[in-house]
Amino acid sequence: MSRTLVQPVGQKRLTNVAVVRLKKRGTRFEIACYKNKVLSWRSGVEKDLDEVLQSHTVYSNVSKGILSKSKELLQAFGTDDQTQICLEILDKGELQVAGKERESQLSNQFRDIATIVMQKTFNTETQRPYTIGMIERLMRDIHFAVDPHSNSKKQALEVIHELQKHFPIKRSPMRLRIGVPEKDFASLLEKLNVWNASITSKDESGSHPSVICEVDPGLYRDCSEFVSSLQGRFEVLAYSVHVEEDTHVDHYDDYDDAPSGPSRLPKESADSVSQLSENLQKQTTISGGNGNAKVEGKQNKCSTCNAFFGDASRFRDHFKSDWHKHNVKRKTRQLPPLTEEECKADIEVEDLKSDLKDYSF
Repeated sequence: MSRTLVQPVGQKRLTNVAVVRLKKRGTRFEIACYKNKVLSWRSGVEKDLDEVLQSHTVYSNVSKGILSKSKELLQAFGTDDQTQICLEILDKGELQVAGKERESQLSNQFRDIATIVMQKTFNTETQRPYTIGMIERLMRDIHFAVDPHSNSKKQALEVIHELQKHFPIKRSPMRLRIGVPEKDFASLLEKLNVWNASITSKDESGSHPSVICEVDPGLYRDCSEFVSSLQGRFEVLAYSVHVEEDTHVDHYDDYDDAPSGPSRLPKESADSVSQLSENLQKQTTISGGNGNAKVEGKQNKCSTCNAFFGDASRFRDHFKSDWHKHNVKRKTRQLPPLTEEECKADIEVEDLKSDLKDYSF
């Protein structure tokens, strides 16, 4: 009785690769790629084809090492150029990933969806945006499952719609600047009232009055079509407006219309703010080039620092200053704002404390 000696095989050829598969004209074609390189190629990060493909060869089955026949390549692709066919399969084919890679991909997409939801929503009870951790927990509470074949933004909108059924969450409004001819301005205001839009400011001067308002993002298309029918101007200032807008330089147009007096300010900072406002008014009057020009009427207000600015450029520069950044940090800790002089002293104290930590006594 003869016996066949079977030797163990310790190496599996063409298995530890990422396979991209394309089915065309009823025939399956596969190419062998390096792991984690296919997505880099498709996103434009990787430019070298040799860093993506393990070999410029088209297979019918990569794991078994079976090559595709030239006749099948000519029927499906019209050419037998292996490199050109590999490029088409790489762009249009379906990536076959392992369990850990698929889990990592779904986890990253889950995080992307949660980030989009966080940027587009706020809590209706606290009027503040949710954190990314809270959004992820709410998504798990509704048993949300990521669809790898669907767009992240589309899934984020579906998540928002589902979360609104169970939790106090609402989409952040869009900020728009709309300008229409003077004869149609009344109809615009009436339409905004129907849409429950919040009007921030109006400019009724000139032949084309304009209005800055905040509307629900779902009304964007209707608003655009309505303004186009009136032959007006339509501009998006912010796609998502949160409560603490004054922490962003790009949103400096969102200011409070307030008189120059300190009647609307807290008692503990009213005197310092009044003095600072008067100094800024004097500086603006002198730099205006006209001796009898005065800063009157509306002013730009930073609600974080409780300060007023008569000049728009000075108001923008304020958001880049250490004074504003320091008060933003204090605001997150629920501490009252400081004046510019107090802020400088506080920063110097913090610098001294940090320097002392570097020494051991």
